Amino acid sequence: MNLLAILAQAAEGLLAETMIFLVRLYQFFLSPIFGRQCIYQPTCSHYFIGAVNKYGPISGLLRGAWRIVRCNPFCTGGWDPP
Repeated sequence: MNLLAILAQAAEGLLAETMIFLVRLYQFFLSPIFGRQCIYQPTCSHYFIGAVNKYGPISGLLRGAWRIVRCNPFCTGGWDPP
């Protein structure tokens, strides 16, 4: 591997860990205040973490954002793993 590829991989890992850290902060501080609102199982925040771990930070962010858009009273919800 060349240096550029190693740096890109490290930056991708750092971005993924930062995103997961921010979601964990949300889960710890804000989620208890808002209460359970998600119609899906696993919840949108758990889905987001799973998507980032499985698909990487960019694709995981897009998949997580799409999941949050779908999480509304007009959707049926249910089991939807990343």
